[in-house]
Amino acid sequence: MKTKKLDGFMKGVFFVSALTSVLAIVLICIFIFAGGVPFMVEYGVFDFLFGQKWAPSNTPASFGILPMIMGSLAVTSGAIVVGVPIGILTSIFMAEFCPAWLYKILKPAVNLMAAIPSIVYGFFALQAIVPIMRKLVGGTGMNMLTAIILLGIMILPTIIGLSESSIRAVPRSYYTGSMALGATHERSVMKVVVPAAKSGIISSVILGIGRAIGETMAVVLIAGNQPIMPESLTLGVRTLTTNIVLEMAYASGSHREALIATAVVLFVFILIINGTFLIIKKKGAK
Repeated sequence: MKTKKLDGFMKGVFFVSALTSVLAIVLICIFIFAGGVPFMVEYGVFDFLFGQKWAPSNTPASFGILPMIMGSLAVTSGAIVVGVPIGILTSIFMAEFCPAWLYKILKPAVNLMAAIPSIVYGFFALQAIVPIMRKLVGGTGMNMLTAIILLGIMILPTIIGLSESSIRAVPRSYYTGSMALGATHERSVMKVVVPAAKSGIISSVILGIGRAIGETMAVVLIAGNQPIMPESLTLGVRTLTTNIVLEMAYASGSHREALIATAVVLFVFILIINGTFLIIKKKGAK
């Protein structure tokens, strides 16, 4: 009798917990869309999304966020180019080639990277990467290339951790069967094991993209934060997230509504990324 009551109580706890999570998501969606969509409609969706001038203090004010959209896409794409190959190759090494003594060092190091706050990454880049960029390309050193390098480093723990888990989850019979057919260790890993873990590896890349496109504090410190179309790696850039955090503190009226509308666009990007992740997971499960 007591066991049944306890089971019923725990079911209620689990239900309330799940309902709270769903309710939080619903409230966030209502707040963002209710505050941002009316402004987009009033200002003009096309003018808002494809306008190239962001000047909220002008008369009349301009709220074109295309430079920030392109900045986010450019920085994220660059981070993928930097971080994905390094992350995947590192995960393959850790899963199949790494000596036991070295793995005991690398695994905690990767986990520690995932735990480091983004603002610490930003200070690291400000003190280490920015001076190097200043010497190499001139200017302040705060530019799109600096942001790309930093974000490429920041997405490594996500890609390495999930990719390694996916590779280790591949049945060992795949590897032993390949070896039995005469393939070398390297060929068995690269041609059999890694392709079998493709779904998990792609999922790790997608989650890394979500981390990169949603990053704020680290990028604020080193990207230059210029609301202009990204034309060169050596020029400053502003992303959607940095645009919001830089101006929300003093924004009011239409300016504030424009920033909330910017959050709507960012939220849609994240939904697309998560939707892609779910589709890939479903295909991998078949």
